[in-house]
Amino acid sequence: MALNWGIIGCGKISHDFVSSLSSLPLGEHVVVGCAARKLESAQEFATAHQIPKAYGSYQELVEDKEVTAVYIGAINPQHKDLCKLAIAHGKGVLCEKPLCINVKQTKELIDIAREKKVFLMEGIWSRFFPAYLKLKEELASGSIGEVLQVSTVFGTLLDQKDRCCLKEMGGGAILDIGVYNIQLISLIFGGERPIKIAAGGHLNEDGVDLSSSATLIYSGGRTATTVAHGRVRMQNEAHIIGTKGMIKVPMRFWCPTELETPSGIHKFDLPPTDKEFNYANSVGLCYEAAEVRRCIQAGLTESPGMSWEESLVVAEIMEGIRKQVGVIYPQDDE
Repeated sequence: MALNWGIIGCGKISHDFVSSLSSLPLGEHVVVGCAARKLESAQEFATAHQIPKAYGSYQELVEDKEVTAVYIGAINPQHKDLCKLAIAHGKGVLCEKPLCINVKQTKELIDIAREKKVFLMEGIWSRFFPAYLKLKEELASGSIGEVLQVSTVFGTLLDQKDRCCLKEMGGGAILDIGVYNIQLISLIFGGERPIKIAAGGHLNEDGVDLSSSATLIYSGGRTATTVAHGRVRMQNEAHIIGTKGMIKVPMRFWCPTELETPSGIHKFDLPPTDKEFNYANSVGLCYEAAEVRRCIQAGLTESPGMSWEESLVVAEIMEGIRKQVGVIYPQDDE
């Protein structure tokens, strides 16, 4: 049975998401409509992706009875309100990361989804890559013993004039790329909250972070270090170090096609596609789409692979880091 998608926001990431669906079995996912702030933008997107309906308002899309679930690819400050709008109309929601700007918004949104009994998932696509599933198996097997240290670094050249560096757009390296570091640390440590966060970094003229370095202290002698940098390219790897060995998630640890374990290198091919994408390995967005379909058809309101509680933990860690760095968004005062 097909999952009928509506697309909210017709930018680059939404293009990649829709294109990724073509790699899944025919008939499992159908995009029936898309919406943008300007009708012309939605019409162009609909034409490019052969989507039958285009709307010039998000309200119209969520009122479409054919739509079962929505993918939200709008800018960060719009996430909460758009999720609320979709949930109010009974649509399952897959929302791009970060789910919300801060912890307060995240709690509010999760409470609404729980009350309405509607599916909601933060789009941490990493969690559903085959390499991540293998990583979880490896950790469960105890091949590297007790994990005591995790190290993640993500450095890229963020466009200083783009949304990711503007406060009004919910910009900043922590929310834009650091979320991937933190979700991986959270995965390794079972969604546990750190007992202490020590962080520092640098802001741009608009008051959002261009770089941050943080140490997360966990119980039982466990520690994680994380760097998110928007001005330099880094190796973009993750290292999970245990008492018996180490696992390395190579470059692009957030969308990996390899995993290095004590037993050797494991390779995972991405689904074949003839589509063009804006971002590296974006065909892998199909993995989270498949998870949404599985959960909704099973009657679940959240995914065990990226639960509400873990989205909340990730939001708490991000907020803890950015406030120490000095990033305050208007939403923090609401």
